[in-house]
Amino acid sequence: MQFIDLGKQQSLIKDSLDARIQDVLAHGKYIMGPEVKELEAQLAEYVGVKYCVSCSSGTDALLMPLMAWDVGPGDAIFTTPFTFIASAEVIQLLGATPVFVDIDPQTYNISPELLDDAIKQVIDAGELNPKAIIPVDLFGLPADYAAIELISKKYGIKILEDGAQGFGGKIDDRRACSFGDVASTSFFPAKPLGCYGDGGAVFTNDDELYEKLISIRVHGKGGDKYDNIRVGINGRIDTLQAAIVLEKFTLFPNEIELRNQVAAQYNALLSDRVVVPETKDGYTSAWAQYSVLARDADDRAYLQSKLKDAGIPSAVYYPKPLHQQTAFSHLNYQAGDFPVSEEMSQRIFSLPMYPYLETADIETICGVITS
Repeated sequence: MQFIDLGKQQSLIKDSLDARIQDVLAHGKYIMGPEVKELEAQLAEYVGVKYCVSCSSGTDALLMPLMAWDVGPGDAIFTTPFTFIASAEVIQLLGATPVFVDIDPQTYNISPELLDDAIKQVIDAGELNPKAIIPVDLFGLPADYAAIELISKKYGIKILEDGAQGFGGKIDDRRACSFGDVASTSFFPAKPLGCYGDGGAVFTNDDELYEKLISIRVHGKGGDKYDNIRVGINGRIDTLQAAIVLEKFTLFPNEIELRNQVAAQYNALLSDRVVVPETKDGYTSAWAQYSVLARDADDRAYLQSKLKDAGIPSAVYYPKPLHQQTAFSHLNYQAGDFPVSEEMSQRIFSLPMYPYLETADIETICGVITS
């Protein structure tokens, strides 16, 4: 059994996928070819925003908006420690200061109440300028944007939605990557909508920001590639990857429904043995991961060992919160500063999750855990 089986999906679109790839090979426009614009138009329409700017990775999709906002030394950017390093790495790359905020124990997303407190503390300290919030749509579930957007307006700071795992999720009728001032996503192969390499995208309704993103993506270019009006990055998505995402996108809306069906089956079978993930009314998760809580670290080790013996893979996202990692040791956070993140990291583990996971396999997985 596989943790994520991309082969089944590929088999459904093999001929059309091959045709897409052959089209790119035939026209030879491997950088910024026509498929790139086609992809951006389709994704912007799906999300419900004016602009999509594709790029080379989910990390660059986070970095580019921060660069467009001139984030740098002296700026405070608020995010969660219970996420992949990219969410905070981009802050530090620009010389700004990541300010971590603990998570809600039910959703694993940033706590709005604690976010408000953290911003107040930074303002009162007077050493940093609160510049932006990077909420993370963890495991596919959008963060509490109703509350976060109120906080951003209260303090006059920006929101960059980290939708690397959330693309395809919704709150009521608003899709993930339409929240805040700008949003990012990733097309890493394991994501709900992935390519066969690295790729990402940025979404916004802001005309001025869009123009800056277009410039930053190609070395800060102005009127042409040798007219550089700012420092940028080499952040383009390959045309081949854009073609692959385009073809996979034809399956995507149905795959989100299938992912939710898989999650519902897991929830029904596992709720008596582990803490299963909650989805609040009005929220739809993209189920980038299906993650449960064991009783404690020993129980997690026991359950993962049982699964391994049965030939079933599992994974831990995330075994060490960011504030405890060496890359952020200079921030001087201590054990106990973010108790919910620290507890979750000891108890959480993820089970196989993909749209074409068979009911029989779900029952087998759950049987190992509950037996």
